Amino acid sequence: MMKMLQDDKLHEECAVFGASVSNGEAAGITYNALLAMQHRGQEGAGIAVARGHALVCHKARGLVSEVFPKEVMEELPASNLAVGHVRYSTTGANTINNVQPFVTEYLTGRIATVHNGNVTNVDKIRKNLEYLGVDFEATSDTEIISALIAYKTMRGGDLVEGVIDATSQLVGAFSLIVLTGDQRLIAVRDPNGYRPLCIGRNEYGMVVASETCALDSCGFQFVRDVEPGEVVVIENGEITFSEVCLKSDSQGLCVFEFVYFARPDSVIDGQSVYEARINMGKILAREHPVEADVVCGAPDSGLDAAMGYALESGLPYVTGFVKNRYIGRSFIFPSQAQRENAVKMKMNPLRSTLEGKRVVLVDDSIVRGTTSALVIQNLRNAGATEVHVRISSPPFLHSCYYGTDVASEENLIANQISLEEIREKIGADSLGYISIEGLKEACGNCRLPFCTGCFNGEYSTKKEQ
Repeated sequence: MMKMLQDDKLHEECAVFGASVSNGEAAGITYNALLAMQHRGQEGAGIAVARGHALVCHKARGLVSEVFPKEVMEELPASNLAVGHVRYSTTGANTINNVQPFVTEYLTGRIATVHNGNVTNVDKIRKNLEYLGVDFEATSDTEIISALIAYKTMRGGDLVEGVIDATSQLVGAFSLIVLTGDQRLIAVRDPNGYRPLCIGRNEYGMVVASETCALDSCGFQFVRDVEPGEVVVIENGEITFSEVCLKSDSQGLCVFEFVYFARPDSVIDGQSVYEARINMGKILAREHPVEADVVCGAPDSGLDAAMGYALESGLPYVTGFVKNRYIGRSFIFPSQAQRENAVKMKMNPLRSTLEGKRVVLVDDSIVRGTTSALVIQNLRNAGATEVHVRISSPPFLHSCYYGTDVASEENLIANQISLEEIREKIGADSLGYISIEGLKEACGNCRLPFCTGCFNGEYSTKKEQ
């Protein structure tokens, strides 16, 4: 049986974007924003635009450029309003039915909803809605959220109040944007602040995005982050309503946004992702020094932390790998030998910088350990005499219920065996993880506290309600 290469990494669920502009270019702006946030999801993409009171949606499985070739973009109507989404499946299978946006029609209107995160009480909500006669076509929690908003709006008669009422029933992570048939964008961030959401502006209007890198790519200036629990309504390129409507006893931004998920040129809740990763490397060097000759990072998210380690330790920073950027997620390898060689195909060690050297290899995480073992062996094959592994996140011990793709603790190597056993299994000469305290220090400019449940089991909210 042929198998696909699986990255030994965590994956975030998706990215959201919404535009309210005056130049009729909402679809093109959204396309460019989704390209900028492609790293957050590569399984599917979609854009919905407003045409009068109608909503026109195109979505499919694949990368943004594959889903939206030139001829598709030309068919999307000129519009001042659009929402878009890129997806990596965590809740719901990777099928076209689960690709967002979800367009929901009800007696008094229609909405298109995009969502980033994972809601943990959707099964209960779905059963209640099905009892009331609501039909579902997909298995995504976003479809359920959109249907709940429509139901609450019909009951109450006001769309904004319907959004507030619906989202107040959700437990878990949700940064969402709703495009309405009456020419508005409604953005909501969950009261815990698990996932990022920010607002940008230029001379044509306003946008909402999962990351600031999308604002930069589309020519918008950062205005501010959406606050945890805040509902923001944008109409004709201006904020017409803004209020923290959803309350929580605690807050907790996912710290893995800084470790791995976000692009390094983004700023999340006041903290530069790049600076956080540099700081992680510096703290790693202080917490886990080692006698070595060179430092290198595992592309891409280990590179900045490796630079920080080199700066703090005084060791030379070198390019350890040449990355092949043209092997996609769906590359198929029929045999075990080919799957093992696939790691080298994706990032080949650079012998001229490694041969005869004691190497410090910095990476962002170890999930299952399978890829780490292959990477270390490839470094030794390239002539490295020692390989000392440093990880810029603490050991990943617990399941995440709020938007990453590891749901079973049986899949987490650090949950199953000791640090020394991990070191031996992956073939490293030494192994060191950053501490939770060190990681928090590295991200010290962030305005929000962090959720560190995946490291210590202390989540910002309960799994179910």
